[in-house]
Amino acid sequence: MKNLKLKSARASLDLSQEQLAEAVGVTRQTIGMIEAGKFNPSLQLCVGICKALGKTLDEIFWEG
Repeated sequence: MKNLKLKSARASLDLSQEQLAEAVGVTRQTIGMIEAGKFNPSLQLCVGICKALGKTLDEIFWEG
């Protein structure tokens, strides 16, 4: 399932996948795969992404 909330939050801050990846210490491809729903990130990576975006885990990763 695509993570449109991640993509939307990243875009709202005018961050590229590359910039977000750099901020959390992963590759651009990793961010792309998370957004495409093809990679299930670790909790540690989820927390890092949320901190970089100023969002909570619920706001980005909770399906509900």
